[in-house]
Parts: sequence; structure tokens; C-alpha cells
Amino acid sequence: MPTFTAADGTRLAYHLRGEGETLAVLPGGPMRASAYLGDLGGLTAHRRLALLDLRGTGDSATPADAATYRCDRMVEDVEAWRSHMGLQRMDLLAHSAGAALATLYAARYPQRVRRLLLVTPNPSALGLRATPQDRLAAAALRTDEPWFADAFPAFRTWLAGDADFDDVFLPFFYGRWDDTARAHAEAEAEQTNDDAGAHYFADGAFTPDATRAALAALRAPVLVHAGEVDGGPRPDLARRAARAFPGAEFAVQPGAGHYPWLDDPQWFLSRALAFLDRPADPVLP
Repeated sequence: MPTFTAADGTRLAYHLRGEGETLAVLPGGPMRASAYLGDLGGLTAHRRLALLDLRGTGDSATPADAATYRCDRMVEDVEAWRSHMGLQRMDLLAHSAGAALATLYAARYPQRVRRLLLVTPNPSALGLRATPQDRLAAAALRTDEPWFADAFPAFRTWLAGDADFDDVFLPFFYGRWDDTARAHAEAEAEQTNDDAGAHYFADGAFTPDATRAALAALRAPVLVHAGEVDGGPRPDLARRAARAFPGAEFAVQPGAGHYPWLDDPQWFLSRALAFLDRPADPVLP
């Protein structure tokens, strides 16, 4: 397990899986260890995945200052990681809340991004957020599921702020509620640093107007990949996020939820490789 040291002295770890050209990967959660990403639907057969454990998660150390868990404060961790790996520019994939970090990184270091793939992204860095109404509308697409009658009322109550999170509505986050999804969901509590997650979206983390302006300098190809039945973001919100990136592509995976590589690995893999396998621009001096 390779490690490197962040600017503040925190030791950060990442995991290498697969063979081929390096694809740097930022996890979501927020602040969930990268283990939940698995092999990303089989991408390890085509790329060497470098999966970062953000500070305070997985095998990375806990920082001395909890304020450094704020999303914008970790942009320099990503830049230190890129430099440590010896990549002049990097292909970068980010999932969910990790996409907010990747967006800030691309805005601050556009010349260091070769390709950017945002999977079911949280678009908070762009001033966009999924609403309870978005999540309920996506949930309403699942009325034919055998678990819907029990899950939907509890989900609606939680979104209204009148109840705590209930595992009964976990199926809404997956396109297929099968044994694979259940095992994935059960691992979340152990893999997630909730205290760190509470700092991730703290006040001051995002300046959307400045970020949007800075992204105008990004020349890297961008793909925003949404799930058809995902509520955070719904495809329409993900499409709006894609418009912030010059010339970005947009894809919706049929039947997929928030973890599309689990719902239909082959569909996810085919679309990801169609994007990643295109010739990249020449490396800038």
C-alpha cells in the first residue's frame, strides 16, 4: 500500500488495482474509504486504478486539524498525490461527493487534468444540490419493487426531517436491490468517517461563481455519468452540472442508481472505456 505526505504532514494512503494506464479515483461518501469502489465494474482489467483514501478514512491518517476535512482544503492533497505518482497530467474519476473535490481540483489545476469522469456526481461545488423533491421523484419510479410500500413512507419522513435514517429505504440508492447491493450497503458504516463527513460541506467550502469561471480554462474532455433512477443527482440535475464544463459529454445509464458499476457492470464499463480510450491531447510543456 503506497503512501505519501500531504503539505500539513498527514500521511495519506492509496491503493493500486489492475494493470495499464493509471486512472486516479476519488471516493465519495462523503469521507468513505475507497474500498467501496471495488474494481469499478471491471475497470481493473483495462486500467491501473489508483484509489485514494481521503484523510481520516481507510488507511490514511487522521489529520491534526479537523477543519482540513473541508472539501476545498483537500484540493492540495490531490495535487500532492498527482505529483507523488509522477503524472504530469492525470485521468481522474470521481464518484458522488468526490466529484465536488474533483471539480474544485479541475478549477484550480486545469492543466493537470487529462480526462475527467464524474460518476453520479454531487454538484455542490457548482452551486447545485439535489433536493428532497428530486429524491422523492426518483423514488416514485420504483413503485413496482416489492420493498417499495415499506420503504417510501419512511424515506419521505426522513427527507422531511421528521425521522432518523432507516435502512428500510436503502434500496432507493441502488438500481438493483440484490445480495451484491446489500453487502455493499452493509459495509458503509464501517468504511465511513461520519465526523469527517460533517466537515466536508462546511460553510466556505464552495464559491460556485468563481469555480464556474475557472472551469472555462479546462481543456480536458469531461464525461458526466448519471443513473436513471438515482435521486442525488437525478439525470436532469447531472445534465445541468455538465453544462459547467466546456464541451462535456453526458450519459444516463438505464436502470442505474447511485452506484452504477454495481447495477450493470458491463454497461458502465463500456461507457467509461468509450470515454477513456479516446486519444488524449498532447501533454502540455
